[in-house]
Amino acid sequence: MAFTEFDTVLLPREQRFDWWRQAVGQGVAPTHISSDFAPDFVGSVGSLDLGRLQLTRMSFPALRSQRTPELIRRADPETYELTLILGGSMGVSQGRHTTRLAAGDITLWTSSRPYSGEAVSGPVTGASRALILHLPRALVPLPEARVDALLAHGLPARAGLGKVLADFLGSSMAEAAVLDERSRARIGDTGLDLAAGFLAHRLDAQEFLPPEARHELLLARIDLFIRDNLADPALTPGAIAARHHISVRLLHQLFRRRKETVAASIRRQRLEGCYADLADPRLRRLSVQDIGARWGLGNGAALSRMFRAAYGIAPGERRRSMHSVHRMSALPANDRTTHRAAQW
Repeated sequence: MAFTEFDTVLLPREQRFDWWRQAVGQGVAPTHISSDFAPDFVGSVGSLDLGRLQLTRMSFPALRSQRTPELIRRADPETYELTLILGGSMGVSQGRHTTRLAAGDITLWTSSRPYSGEAVSGPVTGASRALILHLPRALVPLPEARVDALLAHGLPARAGLGKVLADFLGSSMAEAAVLDERSRARIGDTGLDLAAGFLAHRLDAQEFLPPEARHELLLARIDLFIRDNLADPALTPGAIAARHHISVRLLHQLFRRRKETVAASIRRQRLEGCYADLADPRLRRLSVQDIGARWGLGNGAALSRMFRAAYGIAPGERRRSMHSVHRMSALPANDRTTHRAAQW
């Protein structure tokens, strides 16, 4: 199936850990799994088929996993397991390296070598949660000897290319249930380019990437830069091109494969930010013009004109209608009925 998801709470307690060991332990790269929480194991796993790749989401309590030489001889999918930590604390060992990971870290290990991992959970850290991108080694356009230098290392994903990759994986899994086959294959190709670009950046080995992958990576970096700088009125195609050391002409060429121009993309994202903020009761003390300024749209007349063109109403109408909804939802049920009756 394209997307599957399961939670052990759907099973009787005595069956939960055995199911987990079979379903997860015999997955893409089979491992031995043990846990002190086996008597009442609470975990969930979701798997998304992305054509040539696979993306897995997991949540689980403290456990230990081990991929032994025997398991490797029995079955080796020859994959890199690119793991993004979403919550909890985990440790991973492969070769001569061991690292401890926290939320916001990425690590890499290969199915073709012995591996051990340990997840820690508790009242402070909560359950361990992770996204795992299963990358066939043959598809990664980097020398294996170079990639091996990254195995079982902590690779930050809180900024730069790491954040680009982390955001992409998270949004892909969030939309898993509604993706068709063509979309999933396209996402898989993009995920491969982003993962390879991220690893190449860590290794200073961008020369090994094909031109298409370099362009995809550059576009992802530009998208992140735009999203992080929407509040700057000086965010223009010229400024974006200069920041990424490319010409404005190349920037526009990169965006030709999309439905929007650079300027249209910036304008849409700014208006979406204003649209959301105008409905936020925490921001009701700010004027409409102040809301616009938060998103780089300081000119009140221009904001009103663009907002009406995009949504069919003025910014003030959006704010008044949403505040009316908030006031109604704050009333007791009986008062809401009386209020509606009075309106009629």
